[in-house]
Amino acid sequence: MIYQLYREQQLNCDVETAWHFFSSPKNLSKITPPDMAFTVLSNVDDKEIFEGMMIDYTVSPILNIPMKWKTRISQVDEGKSFTDFQEKGPYKYWNHFHEFIPNEKGVLIKDTVDYELPFGMIGDIAHRVFVHKKLVAIFDFRYSVLEKMFNTIKK
Repeated sequence: MIYQLYREQQLNCDVETAWHFFSSPKNLSKITPPDMAFTVLSNVDDKEIFEGMMIDYTVSPILNIPMKWKTRISQVDEGKSFTDFQEKGPYKYWNHFHEFIPNEKGVLIKDTVDYELPFGMIGDIAHRVFVHKKLVAIFDFRYSVLEKMFNTIKK
């Protein structure tokens, strides 16, 4: 079964600032919970994403067991949206669409993740028992970090 996780967040910055942050793969570890040991393996330096870009990671989503994950940037509309698609990893299917919508308050970011777990019914049970909760916790952590980075008034 394909599931969907949708999130949005208003950031107090311009779309260029948001795009620059999110389009740099090296920033992913900043918005991922530390207990997941998320590490970008690819040499991305300060490269912005581009269509066809492949990025390799390791991540430990459960029981500190490291897993390899490879994503491909399958779509880029600079300053507006991009999509990362899992080529290899823990999911049977993972497609994450990022959207950036400028408005009078800054930029609204939207995330739509369509995903499916492997192992049929066992995967569906795992989703109900812990996978959905883990994904929600990851995006809650991300929300909190982005609030501090972009929406906290600095004195």
